[in-house]
Amino acid sequence: MHVAEAKVYHDGSHYIAIPKTKRPKHKKKKQVENKYKEQIEKVFKDNKGKPKKEKIEIAVNEIKEIIKDENIARDIVLRNVDKTQKNLIERRKRLSRKANLQKWDYFCTFTYDSNKLKEEIFRIKFLNCIRHLANRNGWKYIGVFEKSPTKERLHFHGLFYIPIMVGKIIEKKDYSTKNHQMQITHQNTFFLNRFGRNDFKELPQTRIVLSQTISYLMKYIQKTGEKIIYSKGLSTYFTSDIAEDDIICTIGQEDRKLLLCDNFKCMIEGEVIGNVSPEVIDKMPKVN
Repeated sequence: MHVAEAKVYHDGSHYIAIPKTKRPKHKKKKQVENKYKEQIEKVFKDNKGKPKKEKIEIAVNEIKEIIKDENIARDIVLRNVDKTQKNLIERRKRLSRKANLQKWDYFCTFTYDSNKLKEEIFRIKFLNCIRHLANRNGWKYIGVFEKSPTKERLHFHGLFYIPIMVGKIIEKKDYSTKNHQMQITHQNTFFLNRFGRNDFKELPQTRIVLSQTISYLMKYIQKTGEKIIYSKGLSTYFTSDIAEDDIICTIGQEDRKLLLCDNFKCMIEGEVIGNVSPEVIDKMPKVN
């Protein structure tokens, strides 16, 4: 079975192909804005430490005060909770597929210094800074903002590919309030002068380390609900023709996906570009 123009991604362990399918066109349903969505999200945020069931009951009681019908109120809350959970799963999948398709050098953490700038200014200026570095110096990044549970100080955690470094990396010894011991951090002077404390940890080029780091980022998006920040041009898939002898088996719902050999041949219109590798993937068409 030769498959043409399949979408390919790496799940952290194996390459998976999604064959091209013709889907019937459906008329877009008119989307009705859920006016209770923000209210339900606020209830969950304000009651962050409480069990999920308790948060649902609080939200139901609040909505019930407005519409005077407990069954309808409960249905609205449960549908919102279900949709939020599905959206989180999709965000996690997208993060994993984008991250596993790129090369990364560093896992970085940035914390703003309140003597240099305020929290919201840090958020705006920091994002502008890394966008400029992506445009001018070829940086790539995936990251998320997070507030520390104790001091509520805003951080940015991210995977970075840095072909051209700015500033200098210096070793600094300080005290970790999280681990309650002295530690050595590798801080970048460019970010230290502009924003405050940072830590550049070099990433060994192994799938295991990358998988652990992706899981670490996923923990933050699940915990905070913050938006994932991507640099422009990070693709989710590359496309390739797939030869029959490179398919191990079908997998997934209704066997719609294909598990591929670890060294499968990447092809464009039947022409072999090479066995899969970061260098060959760079030459393949990309899609999201």
